[in-house]
Amino acid sequence: MKKQFNVLPKLAALSVLAAFAAPAMAQQAGDNVVNAGWAHIGLNQSSELLKINGTAIPNTGAHVSDADTLILQFTHFFTDNIAVTADLGIPPKFKLNGAGALQSQGQIGTANQWSPALLAKYYFGDANSQFRPYVGAGAAYVWYSNIKINNNFQQLLGAVAGNPGAPTSADLSSSLAPVANVGMVYNFDKNWSANFSLSYVKLSTKADLKTQRLDGTTSHATTKLTLDPLVSVLTIGYKF
Repeated sequence: MKKQFNVLPKLAALSVLAAFAAPAMAQQAGDNVVNAGWAHIGLNQSSELLKINGTAIPNTGAHVSDADTLILQFTHFFTDNIAVTADLGIPPKFKLNGAGALQSQGQIGTANQWSPALLAKYYFGDANSQFRPYVGAGAAYVWYSNIKINNNFQQLLGAVAGNPGAPTSADLSSSLAPVANVGMVYNFDKNWSANFSLSYVKLSTKADLKTQRLDGTTSHATTKLTLDPLVSVLTIGYKF
C-alpha cells in the first residue's frame, strides 16, 4: 500500500506536465478570428510639380505626414493554412504640407483616407503550431473624405486665378491599390493570439484644386502624389 501512495503524486505531476506540453489548438479550417489594434502608416512618398492650368510651376511640391489609427480585422480560415482577411479601421487623417517654393505656406490641407482591404494569406505550420508566420497579397480600395484647404493657400490660388478671395475646392482621386503582406501570429491558447504584420501598398493619387475665375470659368491646380505606404500593424486576436 505504501508504494501505491508514492506512485499517486508522481502520476499527478506527470498529468500536469502533459497538460502544459499539449499543443494549443491554433487556427484551423472553419475558424474565424477577429483582431483589433494599432496601425502606423509610414509613407515612401514623392510629388510632381504643381501645375496651374497645365503649366508646371518650378520648385513646387508637397509632403504628406505619416499617420496612426485603430484597425479591425476579420479572418476566415478555409483550410488549416489558407485564409482571407478583411481589413477595416478608423480613417486616418493626413496632413499635406508645402515643399520647395510652397514651404512658406506650411500646412496647406488635410484629408481622411479610407482604405478597406481584402487579403488572401498562407499560414505556415499547422493547427497545433503556437507560432505561425504567414505571407499574403490582395488589394485595397482607397478614397478620401473631409478634404480641406487652408485659407492662406486658398488666397494664393485665388490670386493666381485672378479672383482674390474666391474659395478653392479639392478632389483626390480614388484607386484600387495592390497590397503585399507578411506577418506572424503567436497563439497564447486556443482562443487568444497576438499578430504583427507589415504591408506594402502601391498607391498614388491625383489632386485637383479648383478655383472659380471672375469670368465664371475654373482654374485648375493639379499634382500627383506618390504615397506607397508601409503599414505596421500590431493587434490582439480572438478565435471563435
